[in-house]
Amino acid sequence: MTQTSDNVTWLTQEAYDKLKEELEHLSGPARTEIAAKIAAAREEGDLRENGGYHAAKEEQGKQELRVRQLTQLLEHAKVGEAPAESGVVAPGMVVTIAFDGDPSDTVTFLLASREYASDDIETYSPQSPLGSGVNGKKIGENAEYELPNGKLASVKILEAKPYQG
Repeated sequence: MTQTSDNVTWLTQEAYDKLKEELEHLSGPARTEIAAKIAAAREEGDLRENGGYHAAKEEQGKQELRVRQLTQLLEHAKVGEAPAESGVVAPGMVVTIAFDGDPSDTVTFLLASREYASDDIETYSPQSPLGSGVNGKKIGENAEYELPNGKLASVKILEAKPYQG
């Protein structure tokens, strides 16, 4: 789980290890692999019309950006425990809300940074409008957040449990 505050990102040991493993792969074997792709494409001739070369260079740029992001994230990371089941919404928790207090109009999501985004559950950042609106609220409380059109939306916190990944 992650919780971000003032350039410090709180991670569980599991999350830290997973991100460190990704960084090591991108900095080592993946970097060697992309260099080989670029070299092979370069040998094909004219670089101006070499789609394989340009694609490999673009992939290299994206990969290097991710390396820098991970390096910065891990430099400022603090390893801690996942949040306890306290009934208070916090990063690392699976939250169920009801829109306008209507129990038939609910959404369940993980409140976490994008490093924890999963295909299994929708993820909202604690810095997003909804995430910041519900963060720190207790089960049963109402929360408001601003919609893109400037209007306020109201939700009721129905459930908040630690993410089990």
